[in-house]
Amino acid sequence: MAEATPDRLRLDLTRLTPWLRERFPELVGTIEARKFEGGQSNPTYAILEDGVPRMVLRKKPPGVLLPSAHAVEREYRVTKALAGTGVPVAKPLALCEDPAIVGTPFFVMEHASGRNFWDARLPGMTPEERGAIYGEMIRVLATLHAVDPVAVGLGDYGKPGNYFARQVGRWTRQYRATETQTIEAMDALIEWLPANDPGLEESRVVHGDFRNDNLIFHAERPEVIAVLDWELSTLGHPLADLAQHVMAWRVTAEGYRGLSDSDLPALGIPAEGEYLAMYQAHTGGAPIDPAHWRYALAFAMFRNAGIRQGVYKRALEGNASSDAAKVHGARAAQIAGLGWRIARGEDDARL
Repeated sequence: MAEATPDRLRLDLTRLTPWLRERFPELVGTIEARKFEGGQSNPTYAILEDGVPRMVLRKKPPGVLLPSAHAVEREYRVTKALAGTGVPVAKPLALCEDPAIVGTPFFVMEHASGRNFWDARLPGMTPEERGAIYGEMIRVLATLHAVDPVAVGLGDYGKPGNYFARQVGRWTRQYRATETQTIEAMDALIEWLPANDPGLEESRVVHGDFRNDNLIFHAERPEVIAVLDWELSTLGHPLADLAQHVMAWRVTAEGYRGLSDSDLPALGIPAEGEYLAMYQAHTGGAPIDPAHWRYALAFAMFRNAGIRQGVYKRALEGNASSDAAKVHGARAAQIAGLGWRIARGEDDARL
């Protein structure tokens, strides 16, 4: 669905239309651009020809941005590399690094037509349908983690090894750069995470934000046809990616679109432990060390709180891509508090 686009995010078609026609001569009708709902980071638009969706455009937001943030160029590269693997992606079509066209760099990709689920509880489905959807989600994540980065030309997509230490450093810097108030739990995690790093070295392509609303499913089957929003992707440890995904089991539906306050057996959605076992079955890996899992979850909460803080800061400065950013960003302290409880050994901590 598309929403009314604020003036600051409205695409100027004056230069975009000829840019598109030059690269896609089959576009001969009237070109329109409609912003998709939601999205706290890189604004995304449906490009329509005579009212029919033809492709999708994803761009950097306007305003002053943090270094390395909103890297649509990286999104284009990783999806192009993964297009030939078993990982479902919307085929990338063209990249434009010239900010003169629409104000910031952007890329266009094929339009994946299907179902997108914003509510992790999957309302309106039977327990069997929900179970199949969740089974497919964890299968696709395991498939991504099975890809050899070197084999698909992504060996230099990030620094191999030492992922947690580097990410903790990066998100600490990002958080400090956008800090608007003292969050004691964040300060505690900034100290605890480096001191308790388990030293895990495995390196794979990680999505960084793998969740139900970043997936397009087939219109009728429980099949993912496109994984979207690769902005946070890099080379990293699969456990970090898995923990970020499983955060949904630790947070509520209200405010966080999570599952912690849901009756999972009644819904047909696997419990956290069952879901982890499904992942292990797909990867053929050894059981996850509980201490490693606790660390990965605490890190995921820390990073999410840092992201939310950045969104909040951009909202205060008028640069966030959704008016809801102020609400979401203000919850950084709650997520950080949850992460700190998990770090302290409260493994059943929930929001």
